[in-house]
Amino acid sequence: MKKEIFALFVLLIFSILLGITAGSVKASVHDLINYLSGKNDVLGYIVFNIRIPRTFAAAIAGASLAVSGLLLQTYFRNPLAGPYVLGISSAASFGVAMYILAGISLIPGFSFGMYAPAFVASSLMGSAIAITVIVLVATRVRSGVTLLIIGLMLGYAFSAVDQILITLANAKNVQIYVLWTFGTFSGVTWGYLEVMCILLIPCLIASFLLSKHLNALLLGEDYAATMGVNVRVTRVILMTISAVLASVVTAYCGIIAFIGLAIPHVARMLLKTSDHRFLIPASILVGGSISVLCDVIARMLLNPIELPVSVVTSLFGAPVVIYLVTSRSFRI
Repeated sequence: MKKEIFALFVLLIFSILLGITAGSVKASVHDLINYLSGKNDVLGYIVFNIRIPRTFAAAIAGASLAVSGLLLQTYFRNPLAGPYVLGISSAASFGVAMYILAGISLIPGFSFGMYAPAFVASSLMGSAIAITVIVLVATRVRSGVTLLIIGLMLGYAFSAVDQILITLANAKNVQIYVLWTFGTFSGVTWGYLEVMCILLIPCLIASFLLSKHLNALLLGEDYAATMGVNVRVTRVILMTISAVLASVVTAYCGIIAFIGLAIPHVARMLLKTSDHRFLIPASILVGGSISVLCDVIARMLLNPIELPVSVVTSLFGAPVVIYLVTSRSFRI
């Protein structure tokens, strides 16, 4: 396993270096060094202030969505579970729509604007609504298919409300919201990246610390309880971590499709194990690498026109899921 994990780490490093140097304007590490040494290097400025924050944001966003999907798939024991399929991303989008389109701030006193604290809080609150409904239903219904259907219906309901808000909002706010839904890492600065790291990295660490609990849950809640796992508390923690991971990424980067659904299966296929002590690090590394590579493709494929990241992640994720569904690898 250690060799596979190391290989995935090397892939992530390669992806990050590619993300930093690739673009409409060619730049190198030498340009970055010149800028950091005090020289008035334009290319170095572009690398340091635009590409590095963007690339690291793509890496941590991909890692977070992958882990969020892994946690949900394990808890529900459903290979189709994920932050997008279960309505969490749609609910986070609903929270952002309330903030941008309706101007409703969940934190009084903060100014209206993109990436303000209230912006993230609205996304978190939206996803919390979906998670609360799913958890309440999960306490009454054991069927994973039922939970999946409810998650899909929640997604449709939140999307319907979004459409109503779009119809009633002014053109400027609609444009901001629509551009945000396309999914992009281009708007992430050092300040935004710092907030993302503060919110997401502790959740990723907490997910790894719950590896033994997740392994026990794979065999069912009754078995986990006999192993000393407090199932009720663990359920709340897992749902909270999943919601925070998905909603923070959605708030800052828009809707990034398929990463949360496909990457956990890719990690399982590569490692050929269901042990979360290895799956979580692998999902972090694969998710980060794929997200950065998709971002590079989005900027370079039709250069100088930049494609939405979700377009590329969907083109990557859909064939992967179709392959896994038609093979014996589609399991948790």
